[in-house]
Amino acid sequence: MLAINTILHPTDFSDAARHAFELACSLASQHRAKLLLVHVIAPPAPPPLPYNEAGMGTIEEDAELAYERLEEMRSGKSQIEIEYVLAEGAPADEIARVAREVGADLIVMGTHGRTGLAHLAMGSVAEKVVKAAPCRVISVRDHDAGADGLRNNEEATAAGM
Repeated sequence: MLAINTILHPTDFSDAARHAFELACSLASQHRAKLLLVHVIAPPAPPPLPYNEAGMGTIEEDAELAYERLEEMRSGKSQIEIEYVLAEGAPADEIARVAREVGADLIVMGTHGRTGLAHLAMGSVAEKVVKAAPCRVISVRDHDAGADGLRNNEEATAAGM
């Protein structure tokens, strides 16, 4: 059986991420593993001219809100050791970097299940993480995104998870 000591859960606070969080908590409890929550703030794109400050949050404001939301997630799961990290950069790159730095054994993340033009235009953070991750990745699809619910990458399936 695969030893799981550290589970990394990247979150964008979406419904798909909430479903993945519940699975990550369940796995952390079963394996008595530490759960590390990660939220990545992408640097803001340069605003179109003329600059309109209305509705534009600063990185500091985004970080403060993210810390509050991460703390809310942690507070509801006192039976599990949960820590959190806030990173800034390209989400897939930062998730893989943090996973390497902490020696994560497993990443459990949500995916929006976009296909077609939406997938081509926006790409898939989960897909990029699967390719760059130093460990196994389980991607959890939003219940509303499709009927299959849970999709594992080949490594996680091979590990019997």
